[in-house]
Amino acid sequence: MTKQFLVRAAARNNAEWCATMSRSHGLAGEFGPQAWAAPARTPLYYPDAVTLAPGAGAAALADRIDTAVPGASVKDSFADLDLTEAGFRVLFDAQWIHRPPLPPATAPDLTWDVAGSPDALRAWALAWDGGEGNADLFRPELLDAPATFVLAGRSADGRVAAGAVASRSDHVVGISNVFDLEGGAEAAWPGVLDTVHRLFPTLPVVGYEHGQDLDAALRQGFEAIGPLRVWLHGSDA
Repeated sequence: MTKQFLVRAAARNNAEWCATMSRSHGLAGEFGPQAWAAPARTPLYYPDAVTLAPGAGAAALADRIDTAVPGASVKDSFADLDLTEAGFRVLFDAQWIHRPPLPPATAPDLTWDVAGSPDALRAWALAWDGGEGNADLFRPELLDAPATFVLAGRSADGRVAAGAVASRSDHVVGISNVFDLEGGAEAAWPGVLDTVHRLFPTLPVVGYEHGQDLDAALRQGFEAIGPLRVWLHGSDA
């Protein structure tokens, strides 16, 4: 697979995960040739649109989302848009990442499984949230999404101590929401990669990261394959 193919596959995979999260909140977005977009405000932390191909029309994309309600955002998957005239500013830049379908170099130190019940998902969400008050973002409806796998790393007493979300698509499996309550993403990755390799032994792993989390992923055998940019509407958002 070329880097260009992998970036497109990663963007599509991420858009599918954003669509799944939105559907779990009762919001239906729409896929088009250039982008996925939702007509109303998406759940917290999730973009209102994700581009799927280079050269998406900025004005047409902005018209597909609700910019009247504060907080609209666009995931510019190829970092090639200029949304300033539509009232957006750059929130952050990041890198798509890719790792071949291989087991991790380091063995996990937790017991990992897939959260398969509302109670298990709730325990995972509370651990992910860390007391910020946003655990309700992950609703039981996610359990009905066949391509979504909420991965939980449990300590010896059964407590959720780490986790991630794996989203399967045709060519790749995407990873997001990586956390470890003690050691951060660096500590979580061996268990995440081991679990993903057991679930999807032939699928490359993709995602996106920036800053220290990008450095942690690169140390786990990922490579940076292309830039992306997240735009936020409004200068004071």
